[in-house]
Amino acid sequence: MDIYEFYKGEVFDAYEYLGAHLSENGTVFRTYAPNASKVSLIGDFSRWEDIPMEQIADGNFYELFCPDAKEGMRYKFRIYDRNGNFIDHCDPYGFGMELRPGTCSVIRSIEDFSFTDEKWLSQRTDGHDKPMNIYEVHLGSWRKKSDAPEDWYNYSEIADMLTDYALKFGYNYLEFMPLSEHPCDESWGYQITGFFAPTSRYGTAKQLMELVDKCHSKGIGVIVDFVPVHFAVDHYALTEYDGTRLYEFPDDEAGYNEWGSRNFMHSKGEVRSFIRSAANYWLSVYHFDGIRMDAIRNMIYLNGDEHRGENRQAIEFLRSMNCCLKARHPTAIIAAEDSSTYPKVTAPVFLGGLGFDYKWDLGWMHDTLEYFQSAPMYRSRDYHKLTFSMLYFYNEKFILPLSHDEVVHGKASICQKMNGQYPDKFPQAKALYMYMISHPGKKLNFMGNEFAQLREWDEKREQDWEVLKYPLHDSFREYIKALNKIYLKYNALHYDYDSTNFMWDDCSSTERCIYAIRRKSKDGDILTVLNLSDWFQSEYTVTIGDGFKAELLIDSDDQIYSGSTPDGTTVYSCAGNKMIMDIPPFSGRMFLLSHI
Repeated sequence: MDIYEFYKGEVFDAYEYLGAHLSENGTVFRTYAPNASKVSLIGDFSRWEDIPMEQIADGNFYELFCPDAKEGMRYKFRIYDRNGNFIDHCDPYGFGMELRPGTCSVIRSIEDFSFTDEKWLSQRTDGHDKPMNIYEVHLGSWRKKSDAPEDWYNYSEIADMLTDYALKFGYNYLEFMPLSEHPCDESWGYQITGFFAPTSRYGTAKQLMELVDKCHSKGIGVIVDFVPVHFAVDHYALTEYDGTRLYEFPDDEAGYNEWGSRNFMHSKGEVRSFIRSAANYWLSVYHFDGIRMDAIRNMIYLNGDEHRGENRQAIEFLRSMNCCLKARHPTAIIAAEDSSTYPKVTAPVFLGGLGFDYKWDLGWMHDTLEYFQSAPMYRSRDYHKLTFSMLYFYNEKFILPLSHDEVVHGKASICQKMNGQYPDKFPQAKALYMYMISHPGKKLNFMGNEFAQLREWDEKREQDWEVLKYPLHDSFREYIKALNKIYLKYNALHYDYDSTNFMWDDCSSTERCIYAIRRKSKDGDILTVLNLSDWFQSEYTVTIGDGFKAELLIDSDDQIYSGSTPDGTTVYSCAGNKMIMDIPPFSGRMFLLSHI
């Protein structure tokens, strides 16, 4: 590692120097603690007695070679402040940690796994003109071995189950909520203590590599959530690491955020090198296909508050990091979860942008869910909540998310949010997902949404798979499966960021609450007609143009999806350049329009 570049904040490979590195003869340990009076190593190999570390380089780094330190052994750095007091810290660059409530780092090798995904990586793209249907997963609560809170599958054990499920139900990407080590299950991985350590809840570094390799072998891309904004307050980790606020702000007002965690001080070179190296680590060492950066608003504005002005140093750091990550990994995906209206988040850095490939469209999510939560009598008033997104859509490259954040903390699950009584929720949720698939933007759906789980997500319990014995839930999942397969198959649904690909065939039937969406391609167009009112509408007419023939691809009201329309029923007719149909309430139909 270039020490000068480390201080400048330009290093992407600090993990190759710092941390614990195995060799045939033992392990070399290094840590950065510039304000410590001294540093010792303690661990299983020393019976937890101090072994003094040697100051190296410019005196701000400490090193020790220990021949007795082997794979799987626990260790910590005992760091003494200027007053002679010490705290035992886990390794900021450690590749493994023990299961909570344990707080030790664990010696792990990251070099003894052989990936078999060369072909996948050589053909990988960032997906702008391809389908991207993302299944968001919290690995510890998708499935469990039993009802016991900690009876998780490890990374290797869950690999085949999860990848086979994703393929069967039409998902070509998995996105994992943070897999970095974290002390509290309830934080879901967003309050991190080990930025380079896969959480031990689900196994080892090698087992996580096996999971990613398995995904690639089956044609599934893998994105992982990454947290560049803040870290956990636990004093055994990064907090006041060398007896001073090494990684965080010196004052509490800037140093703490709305989640009660510590904010990284992005103006410091060692912090910038730490975060850059962590981002690069997951893409390089684990072969992840992308990272989704959490809470970017809180980097653009200090603690996310626009009134405090732009955080120019953090913004410049983002630009630099994203630009350099893309240079190293041109086909990897870098996505932002950003709730601000800051411009050019997904524009290239050389055009004044932040350099992300994608941004979550949280405005679309809020407007869409508010519309479907409203009573049908108000939907004429709220009609343009479903059309507003297209007024700004081409400002960024958006992903449409129905994520974990929308199914917790009293918000209700997606299906449960739908207005009305139990029987009315399912057809409305089916219409919502048809609207989502038809709308431009890549797709993201959280686990359990695909079978209309009614209970809010709880990280301590697996998904309610038992509800699939009920026809409404089983048929709902079959509907989502069919809808996903259509999305993956038809090119017209893939060219999201080409403004010539989209048009409203009808966005003015305000009183009828009917919408008609057209996605165009040389291979044929996709037309979606949605009746989001609670009344049956007769002889609705939409112009499809001359030289087209229509084929029904899917009807959300079909009996096979627990609707009211018998399978095989003729539900539309064509006369000249027009299509005419009767449409049941809360339903949608998707058509392929082929050139004659």
